[in-house]
Amino acid sequence: MLPFSRVTIIGLGLIGSSVARAVRHAMPTVRLTGHDASAEVRETVRRLDLVDDVTDTPGAAVTDAELVILCVPVGAMGGIAAEIAADLPAEAIVSDVGSSKEFVARTLSEALPDAIVVPAHPVAGTEKSGPEAGFASLFQGRWCIVTPLAGGDPAAAERVAEFWRRLGSNVEMMAPDHHDRVLAITSHLPHLIAYTIVGTANDLAEVTESEVIKFSAGGFRDFTRIAASDPTMWRDVFLSNKDAVLEMLQRFSEDLSQLQRAIRWGDGDTLFDHFTQTRAIRRSIVDQGQDDAAADFGRRHE
Repeated sequence: MLPFSRVTIIGLGLIGSSVARAVRHAMPTVRLTGHDASAEVRETVRRLDLVDDVTDTPGAAVTDAELVILCVPVGAMGGIAAEIAADLPAEAIVSDVGSSKEFVARTLSEALPDAIVVPAHPVAGTEKSGPEAGFASLFQGRWCIVTPLAGGDPAAAERVAEFWRRLGSNVEMMAPDHHDRVLAITSHLPHLIAYTIVGTANDLAEVTESEVIKFSAGGFRDFTRIAASDPTMWRDVFLSNKDAVLEMLQRFSEDLSQLQRAIRWGDGDTLFDHFTQTRAIRRSIVDQGQDDAAADFGRRHE
C-alpha cells in the first residue's frame, strides 16, 4: 500500500523536480500536483510533463493533497505556509526538504498551528538548479533525515519516512536541533569554507582571474563546484541555522589554529597524524556508499 496517493510539490527546482521524477518512477499511480512562484518554471514543468497538474497559486495546489512537500528556500517557508493555510485539508501532512530543521519546524508550526507537520531533509543535491536539472535517481542510496516534532503523530512521521524509502533513500529519525548541529559540520560549514576560499582566491590582487581559473588544481575545482550552489538557498540556511553554524565555525577556527602552529614550527608529526586520521574518515564515507571510490574522485580522463 502506498503511503500517499495524492502528493503536492511546491517549488519545482532541482529538488522539487527530482521528487516529481522519482515519484513518477517509483510510485507511478500517485497523482502529482505542482506549483512554483515562477511562471517560467511552471511553463517548463508543463513542457517536461513532470506532474499531472501545475497550478498558478500555492493554495490551489493543496486542496486535495495528502502530502504537501515544500521545496523552497527555508526563508520562504513561512510565507508559503501562510498562503496554503486556508486551503489545506485537515488530514494533510505538510513536510519539506530544507537543510535547517529547527527553524522550519518552528516556522511551519506557527503558520499552520492546526496542521500535521513532519519536517524532513533529503541529504542529496548538486550545484545545479532549476526543473531541468532534476533527475529521478537523486535520492537513491542517500540519507533522508525525518525530524518529527515533539509530541507529533508517530504514524504521520512513519508515512513520510516510508515515502522517502520508496524513492530509494535511507531514512533516519532525528530531533530537529540535533539535525542542525550534525548538518552544520557535515554540510553547512563546508559550503561556508568553499565560498570563502573561492572568494579569497578571486580577491587576491596579485593573482589574476585568468590564472585562478587556468591553474585550478583538483582541490580548488572541488571548492568551486560547492561554491556554485544556489545563493538564495545557502543564504537562508546560514541565517536560519546560525547558532549551530557559529558553534562549528568556532571549533573549526580553533583546529585551524593548531594546524597553523604546526606548520609554523615545523611539527611534521602533528600534520602527519592529522592527515592520517582524516584520510581514514574519507575511506569510511566511501565504504558506506556515500561517495564514489573511483580514482581521482570519479573524474573522467579522455
